[in-house]
Amino acid sequence: MTPDQVQIIKSTFAEVLKIREKAGLLFYERLFAIAPETRPLFKGDIAEQSRKLMDTLALAIGMLRDMPTLVQTLQALALRHVQYGVKNEHYDKVGASLLWTLEQGLGPKFTPKARDAWTALYGAVAKIMMDAAQPGAKPAAT
Repeated sequence: MTPDQVQIIKSTFAEVLKIREKAGLLFYERLFAIAPETRPLFKGDIAEQSRKLMDTLALAIGMLRDMPTLVQTLQALALRHVQYGVKNEHYDKVGASLLWTLEQGLGPKFTPKARDAWTALYGAVAKIMMDAAQPGAKPAAT
């Protein structure tokens, strides 16, 4: 990701945080609409899960300038997701739901450049997590 893309992600996410509860709920509504098989993976309150999603996104975005720490964090998150039943095929649906949510929440502020930046970020995140979830995967060196 370029420095410009990082800045775009940070600035657009700052806007999303203004509607964090709505954005989190929109994300899960969309995910369950396009991937109903994921609904049973979420046992608790979706409002609470939405808050956790937004907190996790904020943490990850805050780490964009510290990639080694971000990679380690994502690898650990991937291993927890495997225990919840997440499979590689779910990542595309999550990415589509995230982009849709950003588009809904940001409206005209979700420009083509913003879409490209978020697509690049999610692609990198998904790859790190899917790689970490593979049996016998080695964590990144510190």
